[in-house]
Amino acid sequence: MDLLRRLLMKGGASAFVAAAAATGAKAQEAAPTPARPANIPEGHPGEFDFLTGEWRIAHRWKRTPIGEFESFTGEATVYGILGGICSVEELRIPARDFNGLGLRLLDVNQKIWSDHWVNANSGVVTTPGQLGGFVNGEGIFDVTDMEGDMPVIYRGIWDQITANACRWRQGASRDGGATWDWGWIMEWQRVNA
Repeated sequence: MDLLRRLLMKGGASAFVAAAAATGAKAQEAAPTPARPANIPEGHPGEFDFLTGEWRIAHRWKRTPIGEFESFTGEATVYGILGGICSVEELRIPARDFNGLGLRLLDVNQKIWSDHWVNANSGVVTTPGQLGGFVNGEGIFDVTDMEGDMPVIYRGIWDQITANACRWRQGASRDGGATWDWGWIMEWQRVNA
């Protein structure tokens, strides 16, 4: 099962809350962060501010890489908090009886964004999250995983960003990034724009 499907299967706020409570007493002892990858642009507070608000979302999603796209609608409420270093998204897809939470965090020391997912059915925060940043108006976030003995890059892209709309898409590359299979595309439209 590829990472996208695992991300959809995992998640939940309870693990996030438990982890935050466990680390709260050690606020002065920040966990060491890995070295900042050279190919990721430097992140800045507020880069996810475009996402704050209420949204209606048109989804296109494939169950398998060679499958046909399924279409359905959803909605989201997004909050920008902590002075622009955190964006919290509550995603709701009533037609699929599905809820989840997107958590985007800027490591202010490393100046790198991470994008995590929490599925309301399990209460587990995905780790590692996709790492990335914004270049020329696009946010590109990657994580590498294995399918058997084959490395696979999973990429999420925020693009077509305007005041009232944006797009998110996620794909997989099994050839080092030469080609991509885009398996989930979300067209966001701001409510009351």
